[in-house]
Amino acid sequence: MAHEDRISEIQTEWRRERPDLDSSPQGVIGRLHRVALLLTDRLVEVYGEFGLSEGEFDVLAALRRAGEPYERAAGELADHTLVTTGGLTKRVDRLVTRGLVERRAEASDARRRIVRLTPAGRDLIDRAFAAHLANEHRLLAELGADDTAEIEPILARWLAALEGA
Repeated sequence: MAHEDRISEIQTEWRRERPDLDSSPQGVIGRLHRVALLLTDRLVEVYGEFGLSEGEFDVLAALRRAGEPYERAAGELADHTLVTTGGLTKRVDRLVTRGLVERRAEASDARRRIVRLTPAGRDLIDRAFAAHLANEHRLLAELGADDTAEIEPILARWLAALEGA
């Protein structure tokens, strides 16, 4: 390996302390975990430039992706943001307070809630998403086009395997 990093040090220590165990998975899993943490930090930094938390960005983006009229039922929104409905409620409450989304009862079932982007919410997520994509392009540029093209299908296969497990 060209670069000695903290994961290499950890593996060396484990090989010394537990030579009976194969610590090679840490080379991939440990680095991938560390990359995920560092990427999250860099993504959240951009969301913060727009006054958004990661969760708030996620909610606004899920509504924007829904297309006109930029709304989803609360349960559907929870599925698209990968959070529980309880966690979603707190996020939506904050966004309602800021005038970025509105919540209403569905006409056919008053128990069912619909969350919709306001014009201010749409403007904000459009600007934040453009900055987010620019940031992702910048982050991937550090890998280069060839490595990016090579790693994406590998990660897609692994993700499918883990999600299917």
